[in-house]
Amino acid sequence: MAPEKTLLAAALCAASAFAGPFAADTVVAPNGEKVVFSFVKHGTLMVEAGGKVVHVDPVAEYGARTDYSALPAADLLIVTHEHPDHFDPQAIALATKKETALVANARVVSLLGKGRAMANGDEAVVAGIGLKAVPAYNVTPGRERFHPKGRDNGFVLEFGGLRVYVSGDTEEIPAMDSLGRIDVAFLAANQPYTMTVEQCVGAARRIRPKILYPYHFGDTDVGKIAEALKGSGIEVRLREMR
Repeated sequence: MAPEKTLLAAALCAASAFAGPFAADTVVAPNGEKVVFSFVKHGTLMVEAGGKVVHVDPVAEYGARTDYSALPAADLLIVTHEHPDHFDPQAIALATKKETALVANARVVSLLGKGRAMANGDEAVVAGIGLKAVPAYNVTPGRERFHPKGRDNGFVLEFGGLRVYVSGDTEEIPAMDSLGRIDVAFLAANQPYTMTVEQCVGAARRIRPKILYPYHFGDTDVGKIAEALKGSGIEVRLREMR
């Protein structure tokens, strides 16, 4: 068994008494590297590639309990914004080791008193992983207060040439036209806070990822997203990310 699969199997086994085992998919990057996506829940992901572990929006309590002390600590930990279904200081503490690089928006860095603040448009290589912060906000009248423009981030990460977009809490926005090549996209789909089915389909057609995972979807019927994108060349993979 490859080292990254061994690590993942151990983590899933350890987490099984809590919210797991988590479903996981492996995608091969252009350089041949295996990138393993673990679908923890809602807006929370774990990614393993090249011997590195990335936690995105780790949250211990949301619908089901996740024990982050039983999971591998992060080399890179990303927080998109400060809402409690994305920002959990206790989970962050458990997912952090001495060498962990923490990246978040300015508000989260201020609340934690540590980390690297990235704003929309910022780019960096962090823990050996290419990272770009991109806009994430609401546009529907009356809903801008949930995620105002300029405050929160989505992120584009690069693993061995595989470009992964994690939308964060956003609706379909013009900035999606400027993301460049995206191989794997995680698009949030739960109005009133993020995208409707129609917006998610529109966002997918703007971005044109090879693989699309609807996530953070609450009670949204994400099967309608898969149905609408049949024949588009976009492979829609439905996983339990309620």
